[in-house]
Amino acid sequence: MNLIEETIAAVVPPDEAAMRDARDHQARLTKPPGSLGVLEEVSVRLAGLAGHCPPPLPEPAAVAVFAADHGVHAQGVTPWPREVTAQMVANFLAGGAVVNAFAAQVGADVTVVDIGVAAELPPAPGLLARKVAPGTADMTGGPAMTPDEARRAVGTGIEISRELVANGARCLITGDMGIANTTASAALIAAFTGLPPERVTGRGTGIDDATHARKVEVVRAALARHGLPAGDAGPLDVLAAVGGLEHAGIAGFVLGAAAQRVPVILDGVIAGAAALAAAALAPDAVAACVAGHRSAEPGHAAALAALGLRPLVDLELRLGEGTGALLALPLVQGSVRVLHEVATFDSAGVSEKEA
Repeated sequence: MNLIEETIAAVVPPDEAAMRDARDHQARLTKPPGSLGVLEEVSVRLAGLAGHCPPPLPEPAAVAVFAADHGVHAQGVTPWPREVTAQMVANFLAGGAVVNAFAAQVGADVTVVDIGVAAELPPAPGLLARKVAPGTADMTGGPAMTPDEARRAVGTGIEISRELVANGARCLITGDMGIANTTASAALIAAFTGLPPERVTGRGTGIDDATHARKVEVVRAALARHGLPAGDAGPLDVLAAVGGLEHAGIAGFVLGAAAQRVPVILDGVIAGAAALAAAALAPDAVAACVAGHRSAEPGHAAALAALGLRPLVDLELRLGEGTGALLALPLVQGSVRVLHEVATFDSAGVSEKEA
């Protein structure tokens, strides 16, 4: 088997016995049953992922920021120049971006992956040079990637997940950078969910009405060009047709996390689009995913609904980089810490509610 097939084969369903044990344990803790709301279900899901209760504490955490450029930028879908992708990579590496500030706050490491930046980046600490291609082609004129590029990008994401876990990470966090990547995200979400472009295409970096209308039509044209959505199109075919190199990388990153039974906190719309591809390749990979937040992008809510994931934070964020997922990290860690550290009624000598 090749790397992708091997990884998919290692993705298993959540352990029902471990989830049952986690629910039973939650019911015995010194608190009213269900009083921690969604956090209780997060802890149960992570027990199912790990295969035992309590699951390992999801720390330390590591963010992988997958950076790539997009040929669809030429269609006028954003006023930001393509050079900003490489400039922001430099900013990440210098520690000057929001992702760096949030990561420092929660003690997470940041790794930047050049999977497809349309510029040669000098070597730097914290940068992994894994360029598959110098950006994608314009998806309105043909496939964004060749089949080989799509597979290589997915494989790169798997490799990055393995490397971070081998280096000690016990929680992975998705990050992204790529000017015009919300356009590719909208196309992917429409292709995987069947929703129309106007339902899943947002304003990205804050574009005006005219540019937004243009963006919707570009997504519509790309889908029509490739006959999407189509029931017979495989996930890798969809990625190659309208995805970005960072989407394919993040899809592999999710698959790799699931195969290693390590939780992965998804960031915003780019991660949501990539997770749809990962779920199409291996449906049980969703068991490893926690939705860190709900982006202001309409396509993100659609992606989360299709994945069956409930976001932990809703602050109208639309930055990307991994920022929303990092804000959710303490919530995920706290949900598991409860299973490890909170006393039961019996052990604490606390009387339970009378029947």
